[in-house]
Amino acid sequence: MIRLLIVDDHALVRTGFRLILSSHADIELIGEAENGEDAVRLCRELRPDVLLMDMHLPGISGLEACSRILRNQPEARIIALTAQDAMPVPKKFLEAGALGFLSKACPAEELLRAIRRVASGGRYISPDAAQAIALEAATGKQGNVLDLLSRRETEVVMALAKGEAMGEIADRLHLSVKTIATHKYNACEKLGVHNDVELAHFAIQHGLVTAHSA
Repeated sequence: MIRLLIVDDHALVRTGFRLILSSHADIELIGEAENGEDAVRLCRELRPDVLLMDMHLPGISGLEACSRILRNQPEARIIALTAQDAMPVPKKFLEAGALGFLSKACPAEELLRAIRRVASGGRYISPDAAQAIALEAATGKQGNVLDLLSRRETEVVMALAKGEAMGEIADRLHLSVKTIATHKYNACEKLGVHNDVELAHFAIQHGLVTAHSA
């Protein structure tokens, strides 16, 4: 039996997953979380075999939640979920330690295949993302300008694009405001943006945040 935890802030999405999983006796849905903080807590309490983790979450992002979970529970098996197939979203999650990446637009059969493969210790990456990663590896070229950002810079950009103040981000990430400001400055320099509006637009354009969350 595969014990599964779903992390997504949309109730309709979680309901859809429940309906898909309900007819498969080898997968048991043991919990649901609608934000990153609850995901970290429930993963610690429930010890699921597999987590389905949305990238775009309120509070700490799916990327940060993924990193925190794996820092405390290196054995955790996480499949990243997003509506964004394009690079660098899957690459950032995989670098953080996720074992799978799926688009929310994938068919139910692919979702089930990914859960079972990751539960058995394997990896699963959606075909489009896998092709992009393979192409980048073959050519030696960066797939996206956001590849220039560190994981922490990416996290800060996502938070700023959602309208969070630097003080809020610092408290949530347990860093100083000065450190957050440094990450913001470095990210803006690398991305060639000059203010928060340009940063938010860039983040939406490249799939780091959704338009409704910015």
